[in-house]
Amino acid sequence: MSFFPAYFSLENRKILLIGGGAIALEKLEKLLDFSHDIHIIAEELSPNFLSLANKHSLTVEERCYETGDIDGFDIVIVATDTVELHKSIYEESRSSRILVNSVDNTAYCDFIFPSYIKRGDLTISVSTSGASPALAKRLRHYIEQLIPSQVEGFLAEMKALRKSMKKGKARMEFFEQKTEAFITQYFK
Repeated sequence: MSFFPAYFSLENRKILLIGGGAIALEKLEKLLDFSHDIHIIAEELSPNFLSLANKHSLTVEERCYETGDIDGFDIVIVATDTVELHKSIYEESRSSRILVNSVDNTAYCDFIFPSYIKRGDLTISVSTSGASPALAKRLRHYIEQLIPSQVEGFLAEMKALRKSMKKGKARMEFFEQKTEAFITQYFK
């Protein structure tokens, strides 16, 4: 079964990242685009991982995961090489409302990380539901080249206008026309 595409806010969500190697670093880089409320537990930490965690003043515990460590967290990302740990953390989470991502083990995932593009308020994601992350990444690179650099400024302008204009049919038509003009100008 495919994963449902959804965007949700990480504001006021406590995140636990388990792992401190190259794959955990990749997940941390993505998470930092959306939140800084990230707690880390890792038996070993790569220098690059530790540097990034320190740069953002994240809480880091250099130790093994222990049963119960997920308590109090909303989201858990398990990025280790130990499949047994992924499975046990996922099973531990089943009695709670904690969402788990188990890197490279979709059987132990409530959600997955799509390949995404983030330009200000614009976020475009591509997913193959774990079938081929390499294809998702290649498609993301292709789409990324199509997006004009002016998109962030356009979205900032649209956001300000949406706050200042009265809702209704005229407003909807105005935004449709403005968006059509932007698309026509930059996507020829």
